[in-house]
Amino acid sequence: MPSPPSIHFLLSHPAHLIACGFGSGLSPRAPGTVGTLFAWASFPLLGRWMNEAEVLGFLLLAFIGGALAVHKTGLDLGVIDHGSIVWDEIVPFWLVLLFCPSHWLWQTAAFSLFRFFDIVKPQPAHYFDEQVKNGLGVMCDDLVAAGYTLLVLAVLRFILP
Repeated sequence: MPSPPSIHFLLSHPAHLIACGFGSGLSPRAPGTVGTLFAWASFPLLGRWMNEAEVLGFLLLAFIGGALAVHKTGLDLGVIDHGSIVWDEIVPFWLVLLFCPSHWLWQTAAFSLFRFFDIVKPQPAHYFDEQVKNGLGVMCDDLVAAGYTLLVLAVLRFILP
């Protein structure tokens, strides 16, 4: 895996700051996990100023703008899905948290499931990861992981008392 970019790179363009998760992607170890933890820690801020419909609108804009930022940053780094790019973990995990019960056990399960599906990349995530080599593909494979996570959480909510 390529080495993480520098703080100078992070601050050299707004797209880099966003794509690298405001610095969370600069972690030398497990940047995707650190980016997902950043999403978990920052999610309560979204609900503080927006209702659920506004959060969904924000997430749509963050996804579209994120695809552009991820693409620019990937090109500038020379690797379209560079490990330091974690916006693709952040936005989909915010979506998971929006629909996840607020209890810490549910959110911990959501975190674990999301990381599992992000790493394993079941279809169609694998297709996006392997075949769609641009910012949209990078964002979509994690959106699929979010979908699988939400599906498993829904099943768990149905079968658990």
